[in-house]
Amino acid sequence: MQNRNSQDDSSFQFRQSLEKNAFEDISEKIVAVILFSCALVSVLTTFGIVLIIFQEAFSFFQEVSFAEFFFDTKWTPLFAERHFGVWPLIAGTFLTTAIAMAVAIPLGLSSAIYLSEYAQLKVTAILRPAVELLAGIPTVVYGYFALLFLTPLLRNIIPLEIFNALSAGLMMGVMITPTVGSISLDAIQAVPRSLREGASALGITKLESIFKIVLPAALSGIIASIILGISRAVGETMTVLIAAGQQPKLTINFAESVETMTAYMAQISGGDSPRGSLNFKTLYAVGALLFLITLALNIVSYWIANCFKEKYE
Repeated sequence: MQNRNSQDDSSFQFRQSLEKNAFEDISEKIVAVILFSCALVSVLTTFGIVLIIFQEAFSFFQEVSFAEFFFDTKWTPLFAERHFGVWPLIAGTFLTTAIAMAVAIPLGLSSAIYLSEYAQLKVTAILRPAVELLAGIPTVVYGYFALLFLTPLLRNIIPLEIFNALSAGLMMGVMITPTVGSISLDAIQAVPRSLREGASALGITKLESIFKIVLPAALSGIIASIILGISRAVGETMTVLIAAGQQPKLTINFAESVETMTAYMAQISGGDSPRGSLNFKTLYAVGALLFLITLALNIVSYWIANCFKEKYE
């Protein structure tokens, strides 16, 4: 009788385990389907955005030739005498980006070196979140700070227009510093401690060790952070819209007002141009070009990260 009861108990436990395993398998499959659906929504959304942008851009180029878009040096699509040369917008975009990176690279890389190699752990725990907090400030705040505080301050030193590329570029540099600094810090901290110890054993000073051993070993991550910073600067909207102005000029003079690609897109998105008009279609033509530039920068970043990547065991 006892043997029969024990057999029944064992068979019951076996059925329970089977039911539990079946339930866990179903749960895992449901979770996998949900996660796949989320990933699929992201991919389809990106595909839809790209499809709409290039569809409208194709419609624009049916009315405006590639030669006029890429070889004309004037951008006046909203004037009576229309010109569709995109180079003034490209020049304004890369002028403000160059100024921003001239600020972000030294500040970001220097802060990463200090936090990784010189600062104590308690100091790093305080300063790193404080630096990264800059990335959480709304960009419209940066724009108005540049226009209302930085520009009047700089005009006391050098002659500037009220709207100028210098103020916008400097504020963008401060805004992008956390991006460059955070990624560079992760790349520097990923360098094995044994390399630093070996340099110390050879009698190399700490500063020489940083510039001759640590930074070359972290070069792929540092360059990737710089290119990602450039991508963010190229795609920045509100800061340049408020501080740099809306005058498309083919110039490299940082004291003048310029217009970037994103600032023009924000201007057209204001609703002054009727939907379906040629003026409205310029929004998608500029957007498609901006997408290709950003995509190229991301591809270059990925290639550099793989090309210069150091592997340690």
